[in-house]
Amino acid sequence: MAMISVAEAHKIIDDQITGVTRERVSINDTGGRVLAAEIVASFPQPRFDNSAMDGFAVQASNTKGASKNSPVALKMVGVVSAGSPGDVVVGTGQCAQCMTGAPIPQGADAIVIVEDSSGYESGAKVQMYTEVQEGQHIRREGEEIRSGDSLINDGTYITTAEIGTMATFGYKDVQVYRKPRLALFATGDELVEPGNDLLPGQIYNSNLYLFEDLARRAGAKVVLKNVIKDDQDALKTFLADAFGTCDMVISSGGVSMGRFDYVRDVLMELGVKEHFWKVAQKPGRPLFFGSNSTALIFGLPGNPVSAFIGFMEYVWPVLESMTGQSRSSTISAVLDESFPLDAVKTRYLFGNTWSQDGQLICAPSKKVGSHMLTSSLEANCIIVADPGDKPLTKGDQIRVRLLPWKTIT
Repeated sequence: MAMISVAEAHKIIDDQITGVTRERVSINDTGGRVLAAEIVASFPQPRFDNSAMDGFAVQASNTKGASKNSPVALKMVGVVSAGSPGDVVVGTGQCAQCMTGAPIPQGADAIVIVEDSSGYESGAKVQMYTEVQEGQHIRREGEEIRSGDSLINDGTYITTAEIGTMATFGYKDVQVYRKPRLALFATGDELVEPGNDLLPGQIYNSNLYLFEDLARRAGAKVVLKNVIKDDQDALKTFLADAFGTCDMVISSGGVSMGRFDYVRDVLMELGVKEHFWKVAQKPGRPLFFGSNSTALIFGLPGNPVSAFIGFMEYVWPVLESMTGQSRSSTISAVLDESFPLDAVKTRYLFGNTWSQDGQLICAPSKKVGSHMLTSSLEANCIIVADPGDKPLTKGDQIRVRLLPWKTIT
């Protein structure tokens, strides 16, 4: 199969994404999820006129002319606290002790705060030391939200603010986009789990840890993860389980042209339809994408930088779509130093983008090898450069894909 362009690869993948599904979950479990149905106010907020301050509910006209030197004495007829049934009535010449958040008693139209009164120790009479206006220190029903108002739009990424708002309006559970279920695997007798001793020729399995964290950040759930030795039967068993339970299968390595790179052959044997195998990009040319009736299958390179960038460029956008999120896109920045182009391949490199004098500046990582994962440590973006016949130089525009968990300084 011929090598295709990055743009062609994205179009082929997008054509295979099916409709996302929804599920109803407790608001306790919505953090980091995406809302799948609009949240509407089922009542006004505040639900009723209530006191903004601790004080005394009064008829404003009864306080006319009141001052520290010439207080107005009002008879206290009751106490209203938050949660009170609101059966206290305030008439002419009367007041009621009223706590913050308590409903305004019938007949009252203002609050005199405690600091402007003689306080609670005055027995039947309370001295008011200030004149108040109608509505003063009262939170009016519906002044924040009216009943039926839209609170949170479908497609909103749920954070603490959304959870608090949903709880405020009595939502116990809500509809969210379902987390895609992922199966991750790597192949190779040389792979050893972190924490174990390395023998000559062995390396630690890092890519599956990288993939699992990226999947979690993108809103997916990893349900299967395994390192599979160079054994085709073991791979077939794993894939049979994955195809029965997962929406996406992602491999690390095994899709190139080496003697033991048989993942592609096994996938084809199991009925996976191959959409492409090689992409005109550097790094990560051997990149497999296929599908069957239950899952999308990505075969990413084994070199860690190629695997990381391949996930961000191809898998991450799909997970955004499957979880109901708006897709992130590249932005433009000004190069701070030269960047080598390839005549036929799209180039990717970790880099750092920062703000300077009102514009975004970007510099590529000094480490360019596809095996040099430490190049990602100080990076906050991936530089994307289309094919070209001459290098980009300082001052040229370049596209960058910001890493969503990083910030620009």
